[in-house]
Amino acid sequence: MDFLQQTAYTPILGFPLIGYLGIIGYLLMVATAAVMILTRRKIVKIKPKVHFRLAYITLIVATLHGLLALSIYL
Repeated sequence: MDFLQQTAYTPILGFPLIGYLGIIGYLLMVATAAVMILTRRKIVKIKPKVHFRLAYITLIVATLHGLLALSIYL
């Protein structure tokens, strides 16, 4: 667990990795929702495949973020 704790707090440009994962995860969730909103309102035609791929990537990033967050407290 010590390795995960060190990895979570590894500074990248002065900000810890866990913070970047949280921000990236949030932006991916917004992008995933935006794809469906834009498609349903027929503003932009985007294939459902894009929505599903964004959702999978979001799940992976959120899982990594959660794992690093839990490793800090365990």
